Amino acid sequence: MENKYEDSQEPEELEKARKDYKLHLTVLVAIVIAEYIGIYTLQLSGITIVLMPLLYSLVLAIAFYVAKPIKWIQKEQSKESETIMMLLIGPLLAKLAIASGQNIAIIFNAGPAILLQEVGNLGTIFLALPIALLLGFKRESIGMTSSICREPQMAVVIDKFGVSSPETKGFFTVFLIGTVLGTPFISLLVSVLAFAVPIHPFAYGMACGIGSASMNAAAVASLITIFPAYAAQLEAFSGMANMLSMVTGMYVYILVAIPLTQWLYKVLEPPISRARSVFTNKNKNKNIEG
Repeated sequence: MENKYEDSQEPEELEKARKDYKLHLTVLVAIVIAEYIGIYTLQLSGITIVLMPLLYSLVLAIAFYVAKPIKWIQKEQSKESETIMMLLIGPLLAKLAIASGQNIAIIFNAGPAILLQEVGNLGTIFLALPIALLLGFKRESIGMTSSICREPQMAVVIDKFGVSSPETKGFFTVFLIGTVLGTPFISLLVSVLAFAVPIHPFAYGMACGIGSASMNAAAVASLITIFPAYAAQLEAFSGMANMLSMVTGMYVYILVAIPLTQWLYKVLEPPISRARSVFTNKNKNKNIEG
């Protein structure tokens, strides 16, 4: 049987990564600085943007990687970090499993509206996957479009496809983009929709719970700014919806979203790939004739 983890799980590589203390200390410094900065909320023309420590740590890690004076963080350390990720994914899987089991009663006691909201996330697959294929992505598009690409889904993707797979690489592409642009984007989206679409504020509160703590916080902050009288209710609805999205979302993602995305990929990839090839060849011929 094919080893889905490829070479990243070789014991000698794992042992080498474990002993790279300069890498561990650098990551620790980035985390300490990010936590010291804390959470910042910016108000820009009525739009609330929440900056989380995860964003700072990401920026610091990139800065350490590209900074020439820091010569001990190179491509080799990037590969080692990929290996270490497999060690860290175990506790995350256990934590998610425990959280899902502890809250299973809430799933059955919640009303159908708050439960069925998770099904709405499947609709984005039909929109996002064709766009990803048109842009030229292959198997990466499965990881990119099957979810919102946050921590709970990360555990499933790495466990199912392996840390070095195209699906996981596509997942992390969207994960990083979501970390940098996700909170300001959802803050802007909520602010615009709250004024443009006149539905009840509680519905928007439920919609904020997409399964990402940082995006949820950013979206609710914008809603509370628009509807200050409903602050407590909006926090309650969004918190419950966010927790249920994380709990039910795991089951929907494993049982429905990933199989659906894989099936849709098999159906759409051949014709879209052929269409892209024809379009590319036509452009090449035009350039040659020109």
